[in-house]
Amino acid sequence: MQHSHNIDFLRQFNLSHSIRIGLLLLMTSLFTGCASNTPLIAPAPQATRSTQEHYSYRNNAPYNRPYRVKGKTYYPMRSAAGYSEYGIASWYGSESGNRTAMGTHFRPHGLTAAHKTLPLPAKVRVTNLRNGRSVNVIVNDRGPFKHNRLIDLSHGAAKQIGLHGLTKVKIEYLGQPG
Repeated sequence: MQHSHNIDFLRQFNLSHSIRIGLLLLMTSLFTGCASNTPLIAPAPQATRSTQEHYSYRNNAPYNRPYRVKGKTYYPMRSAAGYSEYGIASWYGSESGNRTAMGTHFRPHGLTAAHKTLPLPAKVRVTNLRNGRSVNVIVNDRGPFKHNRLIDLSHGAAKQIGLHGLTKVKIEYLGQPG
């Protein structure tokens, strides 16, 4: 029996009964802890496919590093090669003159967009699925941070595809702007 073997081992050191019991408990807890499958430090929350596979530090640019908005961490993609996604698009224009995530001045009538995780800058085609019209835009900003929105288009880009609020779109990565 393991328990009696441990007590016999401790008796040879001429220790008092209470010290032997204390050492026995300590040794038992140490060995039990080593055999346990329970981690001592909780693992980080599991990341989604886009977060685990596509950490981005392209050119060490701060706008392509993980960032946090409203308590949620976003992980920009390292590469958007082959990226294609369907979702809801909105448009923004009241930020005229403000700076984008890349540090450039936002131009509401330009052909630009904001996306949470595409690497910046990125050139994408946005197709309005209601009318089939599409526009090529440069993603140079982060957002939208409203529930269920995939991309925010500048007013100029939204106008080209007939977007007047929210609409379902397809986004296709075309490469880096050149």
